[in-house]
Amino acid sequence: MTTSAHRPDSSPEGIRFLKAGNTTRERFFGRMEELGLNRYVESTKSGDDLIFQIDKKFAGLWMSQGDTTHLSRDMKYDIFNNSNDLEREILLALLAGPRAFEYPSYEEFSATVNIRHNIVTEACRTQLAFHTDEVNRPTDYWTYSEKKGFTILPGKPLVAALKKATQPDSSGRLYSFSCYRATEYVILLSIAQELAMVNPPLLEKLQSQWEVEAIMSGKFHDVFLREYGSLADPLPTQYYVPGDRVWFRNPDEYSSNISGYEGSWVFYLGGGLFSNFWKRDQPYTLTTKCIEIFHWRHGALVSDDGKLSMDEVVVETRTHQTLNDSTEITRILRETTKLRDPQGLYANGGCIDASREFPRMVSPGTADILLPSH
Repeated sequence: MTTSAHRPDSSPEGIRFLKAGNTTRERFFGRMEELGLNRYVESTKSGDDLIFQIDKKFAGLWMSQGDTTHLSRDMKYDIFNNSNDLEREILLALLAGPRAFEYPSYEEFSATVNIRHNIVTEACRTQLAFHTDEVNRPTDYWTYSEKKGFTILPGKPLVAALKKATQPDSSGRLYSFSCYRATEYVILLSIAQELAMVNPPLLEKLQSQWEVEAIMSGKFHDVFLREYGSLADPLPTQYYVPGDRVWFRNPDEYSSNISGYEGSWVFYLGGGLFSNFWKRDQPYTLTTKCIEIFHWRHGALVSDDGKLSMDEVVVETRTHQTLNDSTEITRILRETTKLRDPQGLYANGGCIDASREFPRMVSPGTADILLPSH
């Protein structure tokens, strides 16, 4: 599947099925009808491809300028208590895609929707202990080496191991690692859950991989994720699909030198909310996330050992004060809800990234997750 970014003068391109026939059309509209979404969909043909887009009138009313953050509010969806409502928001946001989300089959489309659904569910269950220097995992499922990272003990199921590491409801305690690594674990868990249903052989390969060596950071991005949008061709600043991995940049150069405060990795949950791995019952809005990051500059200090660090009490206090001052909220959001500057530059940019990330394809015959050979 491929996507490309939004241009201000373009209409939503939505969902595109490559070389698709009437069976795909019937299956897609059948799913829309089950969810009561048929009236919001326009369909066209382009050569051998089928294209489904958001109805222009509906988009103008509910998603002006590509803003999907109010969908659940305006449609009165209860996405955290109604699984079908979450799927409805995912589908409407995909249909409003600034550039086409392309699928080689209906099965791959269905798997993508399921994985996004899994990401939201598992991100809501994830909570970490807050330590910038300490890292740990459940020792009955995980082991560590400097060369290979945290790996799964032989015979321990990958899905269970990931849940125990990220979800206190599974483990009974909180473990410490970065928000970036947490997003990797949630993505891996969500992919593994779908693979168990549609592609068990690939799940077996994932299991074997994590018993030998963890895939992390840039390599994880390359193997498991696609990125859409760029600084040269950015997405609308408020266009998000539930299940997107999102980066908020710290636009303050000084405080961004503190380890862990270069920015913040989260998932878009839907309903205008973003995951909070430290307080899972208090997800961020776009407003609260940007204001918290803005106040990182006020929490930066040099500790007694001469190390640059963050005073979270100061950040929390300043954030609370701002949220009770509508004038200050407006001023800070004017500064922070702009697109970020390019990497290495701190000028007039805000917190908002130009791109989003989502998992690669997983179905037999079209999966494009290529694991390294051992």
